[in-house]
Amino acid sequence: MTSETPLPGGDAPRGGKFCGLGTFPAEGRTAVRMALAAAAGGAQALSFAPFDLPLLQIAALATIFGLALRARSVRGAALLGGIFGMGWFGVGISWIYISLHEYGGLWPWLAAAATAALAAYLALYPALAMAAAVRISAPGTATRAVALAAAWTLADWLRGIVLTGFPWLATGYAQADGPLAGFAPLLGVYGVGAGAALLAVLAAWALDNHCAPRRWLPALLGMAALLAGGAALHAIVWSHPYGPPLRVRLVQGNVSQDIKFADTGLDTALARYLPELTVNPKDPRRPKLLVFPESAFPVPLNELPDEVVAAIDDPVRRAGAALIFGIFVVEPENRYFNSALGVPADGVTAPQRYSKRHLVPFGEFIPYGFHWFVDMLHIPIGDQEHGGRYQEPMQLAGQNIAVNICFEDLFGSLIRDAWHDPKRQPTMLLNLSNLAWFDASSALPQDLQIARMRAIETARPLLHDTNTGVTAIIDARGGVQSRLPIRQEGALEGSVQGMTGETPFVRFGNTPILLASAFVLVMSAARRRKT
Repeated sequence: MTSETPLPGGDAPRGGKFCGLGTFPAEGRTAVRMALAAAAGGAQALSFAPFDLPLLQIAALATIFGLALRARSVRGAALLGGIFGMGWFGVGISWIYISLHEYGGLWPWLAAAATAALAAYLALYPALAMAAAVRISAPGTATRAVALAAAWTLADWLRGIVLTGFPWLATGYAQADGPLAGFAPLLGVYGVGAGAALLAVLAAWALDNHCAPRRWLPALLGMAALLAGGAALHAIVWSHPYGPPLRVRLVQGNVSQDIKFADTGLDTALARYLPELTVNPKDPRRPKLLVFPESAFPVPLNELPDEVVAAIDDPVRRAGAALIFGIFVVEPENRYFNSALGVPADGVTAPQRYSKRHLVPFGEFIPYGFHWFVDMLHIPIGDQEHGGRYQEPMQLAGQNIAVNICFEDLFGSLIRDAWHDPKRQPTMLLNLSNLAWFDASSALPQDLQIARMRAIETARPLLHDTNTGVTAIIDARGGVQSRLPIRQEGALEGSVQGMTGETPFVRFGNTPILLASAFVLVMSAARRRKT
């Protein structure tokens, strides 16, 4: 795969005997190509949780890349990428409609239009990737193949940072149970996505050159090397135990969103959570850390009823276990923070606090010019403040616990910031969420898949405590040790082993894979100029 000379057959009539002809429909068959792009995009969406089909993703990407290998029209490539993206996100994030209509109060047509608009915006990124690769490389060349994988990787990353970022369903997440997950501790989720893109484009190249062994054999060898590399990396143990296993209790209150912030919401929360504060200090098997989810009590901290404060501060309870719970905190000038409070078990040390720093647009802060839209939504406390970038892990129950809230677990670079102090590195991660906004939709298992990827990247166990699911204990290799059923009230008890040690991703972040991808694109463009 080193020749820059375009492959023969790109302009040959259908039915010719040139290599690759007939594997992927030529540019003249626009309707067929568009249908394939749409189907591949839908298949890409189905490769993520709850279906968990990593090999389907490779087939989907191979299809869209195969359509682009011989493409000459930049505009046509962008159109195919956009259609693929609409299938990908139109199916994959359709649950947005639930939050906008069922709980946001938007009319059905407006909620559907807003969901489609978000999918269309996200589809711009695969469109950009396809257009860029076709623009800077000649059709039917090896350069085109690697440019597609590199452009795809950078577009995936851009989607996670532009306009505050929304990297939901980033390519690499579908590989959490796949053969490429071993790259996550090395290069992060975007490195895993790059591996998936490269594997797919090599498969497309091999298919497109099926009668030319000198072309398809190197592609197959490259695929084998990628898979072998993933397996070898998966076998590496990146962290080692820190302290004894910690017994925990993760409480899933299952307070429905339609009552959570209603007049009866606080009473319901008290009935669900206060009984779970009870522990026997003399029981050696007792949980030593209790966890309640995001905004467990739907009032600001200063408005908590006396009975809650008394129960949390009860000396007997505090002697039994530390507590972390989600709560809104109000500071002077009516500044609201979505926070987590950590209450130590010693009864002396002051509570510790983490405040959410990456807020959800429209749900937690109002983008400039969109007050009119947010005013239509029935969402409480919709304009909050950002927490600081560097917030220390909570020192509780003998562990350093790096907390994040809600969709902050989408951002591996944000999680890495918890390692800023080498003397106080996290030994485990904790995510508090309230996904009741999305009922029992695919958003819940998708969020669990995202959390698992954070555990793999950092080689840390992750406690995933949610209001309605999926509440789970995840080990340092991304495996789900135990979990609760969704939309059920319950408490998950188990042991989690704290870990220490840095993965390459924790140390270097996304920089290596981004530099490599950018280098490929620059070299591809330079090579195209010479021809």
